[in-house]
Amino acid sequence: MIIPWQQIDPETLNNLIEAFVLREGTDYGEQERSLTQKVEDVRRQLERGDAVLVWSELHETVNIMPRSEFRG
Repeated sequence: MIIPWQQIDPETLNNLIEAFVLREGTDYGEQERSLTQKVEDVRRQLERGDAVLVWSELHETVNIMPRSEFRG
């Protein structure tokens, strides 16, 4: 189930994004990016609709994933 990110408390949303960024360990290319930069990148993806917050009833977890990969 997609959770509208706009309905999440801003501090909670920031914590969710930070946890996602730290968990993913994503490679951002040749230049290393700060945690703040990575969080802002993910926030922009949510704002554009390229990424979505997803609640998994099976695992009882929230995840961030590309909209194109969400199968609801």
